[in-house]
Amino acid sequence: MNDTVIVLLALVALIGLGMPIFLALGFSGLVGLYLAKGSLAFFFAPSSLFGQLNSFELIALPLFVLMGNFLGATPVGASLFQAAVRWLNWLRGSLAISSVGASAMFGAVSGVSLAGVAAVGSIAVPQMLERGYSRSLAAGSVVSAGALAMLIPPSVPFIIYGAVSSVSVADLFIGGIVPGIVLALALSLYIYLRVGLRPEEAPRATERFSWGERFRSLANIWHAALLVVAVLGSIYSGLATPSEAAGIGALGALLIATVVFRSLSWRRLLEILGSTVRISGAILLIIGCAKIFGDYLNLVRVPQILTEMLTASTLPPWAILMAVMVLLVLLGMIVDAVSLIVVTTPVLLPLIQALGYDPLWFGIVLVLNLEIAVVTPPVGLNLYALRGVCPELSIEEIIRSALPFVAVQFLVLMLFVLFPSISLWLPGLM
Repeated sequence: MNDTVIVLLALVALIGLGMPIFLALGFSGLVGLYLAKGSLAFFFAPSSLFGQLNSFELIALPLFVLMGNFLGATPVGASLFQAAVRWLNWLRGSLAISSVGASAMFGAVSGVSLAGVAAVGSIAVPQMLERGYSRSLAAGSVVSAGALAMLIPPSVPFIIYGAVSSVSVADLFIGGIVPGIVLALALSLYIYLRVGLRPEEAPRATERFSWGERFRSLANIWHAALLVVAVLGSIYSGLATPSEAAGIGALGALLIATVVFRSLSWRRLLEILGSTVRISGAILLIIGCAKIFGDYLNLVRVPQILTEMLTASTLPPWAILMAVMVLLVLLGMIVDAVSLIVVTTPVLLPLIQALGYDPLWFGIVLVLNLEIAVVTPPVGLNLYALRGVCPELSIEEIIRSALPFVAVQFLVLMLFVLFPSISLWLPGLM
């Protein structure tokens, strides 16, 4: 037990010193395996890393990242926002609500949260500020809605969770649809009620769009909608695995960028391929090194001991569950989304199953936690992504603007934690 404490303290210290998360996980896991098994650790560690990455489903990860990067090079995000504005301009706060709708739709074609914030935020925030919206509402609506890409399929976090937990990625994709819609509606309702109570935050729109203009706005997004149908339809119909569907999506996004929008030069293509390799390589390294650390924890029975302690306690299951959710929210503030999935899943999943909960449901609420993590400092990447595309906003006001939306996200999280059947309803029909 003393060795385990040393290994955990080493991990925390290395992360605190700024070491890359994959090195901190891999080194700490290797030290733990060496303390437990001696020189055999140098055999177990490489086996753990390559064994984790030798997964057909993980092929989907770089392909979906590539799809999102291709679409990020097109005006799809702007087109989605403009279409949403034309259909929703009769609502008070329509530009902010349109940001939520556009982010949800962009998430369905990219699966990458940062891409959604950049694509929608670069268009939506300047328009809202120009039309007299409060800076807080403009920034908060975009930075929080960008996180919807993590939940609405195709979702990169679901692919990672599926690889770590052996839960079907296709089932996770289906399970993310209802929570994604509920969260988008909750954010939109909050905006509507907020501007109803404080009309000065969102002046009423003066433009009026005809039905013809509304339908013509769809001409710029039909290809994105077709891509969503092709990717998700091929998975849910059983015609393709998630990895094969990711290949379809990447090819479709390439055709949209080159044939439809003609926005992809050779130089831009090479930049996208390089970015995809860097992002995917970083994620896969974290997944592989986390497996080394997870195998050490399993070797010394940390998950089993934790499960036995908590299930033998007098605490009711819901209280344990609430403590787990609060822990995940707090960890999300200091650990990036990928690391949070791969580090906590091997430890917490046995406990969740021992309490009688479905691993599929836990994957959904874990990703709901990540939605909060990406908009809370100091590691909330969406905050810095919005700052990058909207330099007129300071990071401090972006953080302040996100806090009310975080409260809405937390309430939605509690809804799906307390009523698991809601998120399991749609997968149960398939």
